Amino acid sequence: MANDPFWRLLDAAEFTLTSPDVVDGDVLPHWARSGITGAGGEDVSPALEWSGAPEGTRSFVLTCYDPDAPTQAGWWHWAVHGIPAGVTSLPRNAGDPAAGLLPAGAVTLRGDAMLTRYHGASPPAGHGAHRYYFTVFATDLERVDVPADASPTLLTYTIHDHTLGRASLSATSETP
Repeated sequence: MANDPFWRLLDAAEFTLTSPDVVDGDVLPHWARSGITGAGGEDVSPALEWSGAPEGTRSFVLTCYDPDAPTQAGWWHWAVHGIPAGVTSLPRNAGDPAAGLLPAGAVTLRGDAMLTRYHGASPPAGHGAHRYYFTVFATDLERVDVPADASPTLLTYTIHDHTLGRASLSATSETP
């Protein structure tokens, strides 16, 4: 993770992010791949659990990012802000707004596939394995002030100077 430009710019305390669905560094489950863009999955976000956030945390931001996408800026698969400080987990499929599994006050932004939900892994066929970073940022903000149509890039830019800590896990996916 330290070699990725996004994290290199952020000097924040580390805390712990785990998942009963995803082992850090392992392959994403089939159901976490994209069905929307034809990667054969179901666009189901994994359950996530975090602990050890820094003192002073007022809210959390969650992102899922693919730095290996064939673009200048990677690919944002999921971005949520406004997760209350007392929340320390999200259940499987919280990335589907229709499921109603996000805590009150949480706001999902539109990702790079122009979907306001979790968009599963979908690397281009033959492009090799891509890394998918699920990251929870502990912020000193009760609410992040970004427009409803903000990009995940604007969200992470906005929280940069308000991030107290971060916790990440990564998994890979490949389309033969």
